[in-house]
Amino acid sequence: MSSILVQDKSVVVPGEILAEGMDYLPGDNTYRENDKIYSKVLGLGYPAGRVIKVTPLAGPYVPKPGDKIIGKIIDIAFSGWRVNTSTAYSAMMNVKDATSRFIKKEEDLSKIMAIGDHVVVKITNVTSQNLIDLTMKEPGLYKISGGRLITIDSQKVPRVIGKKGSMISQIKEKTGCNITVGQNGVIWLKGSPEGELLAEKAIKLIEQRSHQEGLTDKIEKFLEENKVPLPERKSNGSDLKESEGNEYAEETEEGGQ
Repeated sequence: MSSILVQDKSVVVPGEILAEGMDYLPGDNTYRENDKIYSKVLGLGYPAGRVIKVTPLAGPYVPKPGDKIIGKIIDIAFSGWRVNTSTAYSAMMNVKDATSRFIKKEEDLSKIMAIGDHVVVKITNVTSQNLIDLTMKEPGLYKISGGRLITIDSQKVPRVIGKKGSMISQIKEKTGCNITVGQNGVIWLKGSPEGELLAEKAIKLIEQRSHQEGLTDKIEKFLEENKVPLPERKSNGSDLKESEGNEYAEETEEGGQ
């Protein structure tokens, strides 16, 4: 007889039985022994149809192709830029992957992106030697200008985004901020000073309470109790660059956490 033994978003420990029976499949951070599925890590259990998975409560970011991250330019080479990925391994972004315009051989690349600049990029490849390649030649990828950057545990990113982007959409609406969430736990906020501060507090609250049930309602109450004046939203597309950066992160986690 098959049965699920873990509730949605309940805390599980390594070795805990999550499901019994061959009707269920092991997902992220789980494994099967005989007809039982166990947790590999301390985290939150997520039954998703027939798949049982666990999101760790803490842990380092592991780069994966397809991830959108926020990185910092740390060096400029002859052929491109070296980028800090918030991991033990930096990444390389070649000139051809950074811009569509023609760049002369002798051109000063620091005029395009300088050391210290932050960029929203997509990981295109991770080799077995942990060499990471990046691109900016897709919609929603760009050099960051203004606003503020905050960092959270990358394992809490799915909770910050919410199901189908519900949590991050709520924070954007209540604070008037454009928000880009990197899968590496780096988050960019851009709005009024009051809006940015409130958004940061809300995100940090989610990070601290990621294991709790009813978190969406708690964050909604927090945002209502700490309202800030909202700026008028422009409809002429002038803030498109900032808002584009949210789409990938939200779609990536749709229905997942």
